[in-house]
Amino acid sequence: MAAEYYKVLEELIRDSGAEGAVLISVDGLAIASILPASADEDRVAAMGAAILSLGERVTSELDKGILEQLYIKGSTGYIIFTGIKDVAVLGVLAPSNAKLGLLLMEIQRAIKKLEQILG
Repeated sequence: MAAEYYKVLEELIRDSGAEGAVLISVDGLAIASILPASADEDRVAAMGAAILSLGERVTSELDKGILEQLYIKGSTGYIIFTGIKDVAVLGVLAPSNAKLGLLLMEIQRAIKKLEQILG
């Protein structure tokens, strides 16, 4: 099954121009990742689960419905976290010149594939 996750992440990176991607369990553990050498897989996974949990709390407290995606924009790029059902989180790292429309479309495509694999 791990090979299936890596295939989806590879396609996402290739088709969107992302720099890396990580599939994270809701417990904050990396399930699969393709990340730049400078990124620590365990730290990215833990931070991704934590920030998505916080985002869910914020949207709930402020009556904004169910959190769909969380975007972080830094001076050199983006990090986008998306929940997959209630079982996982997809984190994507992208450069500042990323085409966000294409990136978001490819993330949704990857989410659909991962939902099928995760059941």
